[in-house]
Amino acid sequence: MPYTLFISDLHLSSDREDITACFDAFVHSDEARQAEALYILGDLFEYWVGDDDDTPFQRHIAALIKRLADTMPVYFIHGNRDFMIGQRYARQSGMTLLPEQQVIDLYGTPTLICHGDEWCTDDVEYQQYRARIRDGWLSKVLRCLPLFVRRWLGNRIRQKSLARQQHNPLDIMIMDVTPEAVATDLRRHQVTQTIHGHTHRPAVHRFELDGKPAVRVVLGDWYEQGSVLRVDNTGFALQSRPFVTN
Repeated sequence: MPYTLFISDLHLSSDREDITACFDAFVHSDEARQAEALYILGDLFEYWVGDDDDTPFQRHIAALIKRLADTMPVYFIHGNRDFMIGQRYARQSGMTLLPEQQVIDLYGTPTLICHGDEWCTDDVEYQQYRARIRDGWLSKVLRCLPLFVRRWLGNRIRQKSLARQQHNPLDIMIMDVTPEAVATDLRRHQVTQTIHGHTHRPAVHRFELDGKPAVRVVLGDWYEQGSVLRVDNTGFALQSRPFVTN
């Protein structure tokens, strides 16, 4: 039976060999190689400072993705950590870059896919930061900075995010999506089904939207295990992947 796979929030980095090994095992699995398509819905990397940051680790990940892309389509939507991934790295890895929100035909059901951070509207501080950093002018300025400066900024943002989550329990609540924001975009795209990541809370949520049944599927993160969504014409299957142990 044909099926499609979705992943997000891997947060790959050279200092997390366990996540990288799990992703490697996923890429080489029969399930991945036999899928009709793979969608990566953001935060593939812990942070991304530019396609010119051409490290052995980045090339290794590109080669893994290219292995799949040589046999099936691999699509990528930017996350909040890797929104600066550009066409250069997309070509290197064989990925097709999609816009922030995209409607796809998923076995006969129009489905809105995105990273999902735009729906965390209760987190006002983050939404203000997101609006600034995604601004076209500021994004161009960032890309023009020397690589060592962008690496420093990337590490600063990463550390600030970690510290905020550890010291402010309220963030656990406000980092989730708000139903009103989800409903607004579902109406705008005229769909009743969506798949997203970002919140690290894998689940299949069923609800009503304007009197019609609707579904919101949340992808899991890869911090403690791999997380894969498999979709076919019978429904959704959220699956975990154990880390490889030596």
